Amino acid sequence: MEFSPISPYLITILLAWLVAHTTKYIFSLIKNEKLTLKSYLFASGGMPSAHSAAVVSMATIIGLRDGVDSGLFGLAFLFAVIVMYDAMKVRRSSGEQGVVILQLIKEFKSKLKLSRVSKGHSPIEVAFGAALGVIIGYVVFLSTI
Repeated sequence: MEFSPISPYLITILLAWLVAHTTKYIFSLIKNEKLTLKSYLFASGGMPSAHSAAVVSMATIIGLRDGVDSGLFGLAFLFAVIVMYDAMKVRRSSGEQGVVILQLIKEFKSKLKLSRVSKGHSPIEVAFGAALGVIIGYVVFLSTI
């Protein structure tokens, strides 16, 4: 076993997260959205899904390094599916409900404090994030063999 100062497993996750959020920031600039880089790095929702990119990149590098028949890959695959399902179904639904609640608060001129709505992802945002994750996982694998 050779010594590696940084785990390729961690490299792929961090790189996927960074590339996905940088891509989100670029898309927001193209759309002329008024967001700072700092706020966009921690915002949820948008194109592509950074969560999907991170978990799929992790599953990809595990599959390539340890084999798709390993228990670890099976666990990573299950984790990726759960995260992506949650982003598209649970968090997206909660975000849509949050938008409606904020509209009601404004419409009725309620004195309730307007909270931040955390939106989920559309299926295309999740798919793009997953594709990005496969690419990054593969690139990290090739660069660390």
